[in-house]
Amino acid sequence: MGMKNFHVPLPDETYEHLKAVAVRSKVPATTLAREAIDFWLRQELRKARHDAIAAYAAEAAGTVLDLDTDLEAAGIQHLTGTGRKSK
Repeated sequence: MGMKNFHVPLPDETYEHLKAVAVRSKVPATTLAREAIDFWLRQELRKARHDAIAAYAAEAAGTVLDLDTDLEAAGIQHLTGTGRKSK
Protein backbone atom coordinates (compact mmCIF):
# COMPACT_ATOMS: atom_id res chain seq x y z
CA MET A 1 0.00 0.00 0.00
CA GLY A 2 1.40 3.38 -0.97
CA MET A 3 1.62 6.27 1.44
CA LYS A 4 1.26 9.99 0.89
CA ASN A 5 2.34 12.73 3.26
CA PHE A 6 -0.30 15.22 4.32
CA HIS A 7 0.55 18.27 6.39
CA VAL A 8 -2.13 19.06 8.99
CA PRO A 9 -1.62 22.17 11.13
CA LEU A 10 -3.02 21.53 14.61
CA PRO A 11 -3.95 23.96 17.35
CA ASP A 12 -1.36 23.95 20.15
CA GLU A 13 -3.72 22.27 22.60
CA THR A 14 -4.62 19.48 20.15
CA TYR A 15 -0.95 18.93 19.35
CA GLU A 16 -0.02 18.72 23.04
CA HIS A 17 -2.84 16.25 23.75
CA LEU A 18 -1.79 14.11 20.81
CA LYS A 19 1.85 14.12 21.94
CA ALA A 20 0.86 13.21 25.50
CA VAL A 21 -1.27 10.27 24.34
CA ALA A 22 1.52 9.13 22.03
CA VAL A 23 4.02 9.12 24.89
CA ARG A 24 1.59 7.40 27.26
CA SER A 25 0.64 4.71 24.74
CA LYS A 26 4.16 4.38 23.29
CA VAL A 27 2.69 4.79 19.79
CA PRO A 28 3.97 7.44 17.37
CA ALA A 29 1.71 10.50 17.13
CA THR A 30 1.55 10.07 13.35
CA THR A 31 0.17 6.56 13.82
CA LEU A 32 -2.46 7.81 16.27
CA ALA A 33 -3.45 10.62 13.90
CA ARG A 34 -3.64 8.23 10.92
CA GLU A 35 -5.80 5.79 12.92
CA ALA A 36 -8.10 8.61 14.06
CA ILE A 37 -8.52 9.84 10.49
CA ASP A 38 -9.14 6.30 9.22
CA PHE A 39 -11.77 5.76 11.92
CA TRP A 40 -13.51 9.03 11.07
CA LEU A 41 -13.47 8.23 7.34
CA ARG A 42 -15.00 4.79 7.97
CA GLN A 43 -17.76 6.44 10.03
CA GLU A 44 -18.40 8.94 7.23
CA LEU A 45 -18.57 6.12 4.68
CA ARG A 46 -21.02 4.24 6.90
CA LYS A 47 -23.15 7.38 7.28
CA ALA A 48 -23.11 8.01 3.52
CA ARG A 49 -24.18 4.40 2.88
CA HIS A 50 -26.97 4.69 5.45
CA ASP A 51 -28.16 7.98 3.94
CA ALA A 52 -28.15 6.49 0.43
CA ILE A 53 -30.18 3.46 1.56
CA ALA A 54 -32.63 5.68 3.45
CA ALA A 55 -33.05 7.94 0.40
CA TYR A 56 -33.66 4.93 -1.85
CA ALA A 57 -36.17 3.46 0.62
CA ALA A 58 -38.03 6.77 0.83
CA GLU A 59 -38.08 7.06 -2.96
CA ALA A 60 -39.25 3.47 -3.44
CA ALA A 61 -41.90 3.59 -0.70
CA GLY A 62 -45.33 2.78 -2.07
CA THR A 63 -44.01 1.75 -5.49
CA VAL A 64 -43.58 -1.71 -7.01
CA LEU A 65 -40.03 -1.59 -5.66
CA ASP A 66 -41.35 -1.38 -2.10
CA LEU A 67 -41.14 -4.42 0.18
CA ASP A 68 -43.77 -7.09 -0.36
CA THR A 69 -46.40 -6.59 2.36
CA ASP A 70 -46.75 -10.34 3.09
CA LEU A 71 -42.99 -10.70 3.41
CA GLU A 72 -42.84 -7.61 5.63
CA ALA A 73 -45.59 -8.97 7.91
CA ALA A 74 -43.82 -12.33 8.17
CA GLY A 75 -40.57 -10.58 9.06
CA ILE A 76 -42.27 -8.52 11.76
CA GLN A 77 -43.93 -11.63 13.19
CA HIS A 78 -40.60 -13.41 13.24
CA LEU A 79 -38.79 -10.52 14.94
CA THR A 80 -41.49 -9.93 17.55
CA GLY A 81 -42.16 -13.63 18.20
CA THR A 82 -45.88 -13.17 17.49
CA GLY A 83 -45.96 -15.82 14.77
CA ARG A 84 -46.83 -19.46 15.24
CA LYS A 85 -44.41 -21.53 17.29
CA SER A 86 -42.74 -24.44 15.52
CA LYS A 87 -43.14 -27.91 17.00
